[in-house]
Amino acid sequence: MDKFLNFQKVNESETELYIYGDIRKKDWIDSWFGTGEDVTDSFSLKDALNVVDTPNLTVRINSYGGSVSEGLAIYSLLSDFKGHVKTIVDGFACSAASVVFMAGKERVVPENGLLMIHNAWTEARGDSNEMKKVAEKLEKVTQPSVDIYVSKTNLSEEEVKEKMDKEEWITSQEAFEWGFSTSQIKRDTTMQSLEADYVYNLVMKNKEKDKLIENLKTQITEKTNSLLDNQAENLIDEMQNKNLNKIREDAWTSFFNTKK
Repeated sequence: MDKFLNFQKVNESETELYIYGDIRKKDWIDSWFGTGEDVTDSFSLKDALNVVDTPNLTVRINSYGGSVSEGLAIYSLLSDFKGHVKTIVDGFACSAASVVFMAGKERVVPENGLLMIHNAWTEARGDSNEMKKVAEKLEKVTQPSVDIYVSKTNLSEEEVKEKMDKEEWITSQEAFEWGFSTSQIKRDTTMQSLEADYVYNLVMKNKEKDKLIENLKTQITEKTNSLLDNQAENLIDEMQNKNLNKIREDAWTSFFNTKK
């Protein structure tokens, strides 16, 4: 899969999907120049979802959003997934990515995560009549997202539209209170600090242990070499002494034999 649309099978019961980067169709520029690694599109997602064989799918999102049509299509695909879908905001879930986030039966915005919702927008040119038509179309394009937010949250349509008009950034606490998320992840910084200290100390102890083992290996090697050297020297001395004694014996034997 592409770098920013990535499936990983965690175990026999869970697959993780990472939606990182833009949500849009790949176009001819991507095909021509080989770009688009940071793109998530519904067509690629459809093919990948078809081979997911685990009952649980966790979708991790970090995206500024993108195409409304692609976001709505991905929402539909995830909503139709045969198993349990859990969505988690790893950083941002903005615009179309926030719609994708709403596909989770279980939805989590941790303390470090943010949602952002707003109205659909586009670029246009023409006379006043053309601008009016574009405005009407944008309202219609925005409405499905409004309906999704209303169906999953405890907000009314008026409240949702008001927040979208303001281009609302939604914190973890607000997401939970308003119903965008179904649960929160609150991290105990004290416990985190204790865990970090424990891990650090454990790593340092292991490093010290490794260092000690290396030192012991070096000492053993040096002592072994030293002992071997001493043994070799003693053996050489012994052999030399034996040879010298043998020479002396042979010399005296030869001397006495000659005198006879």
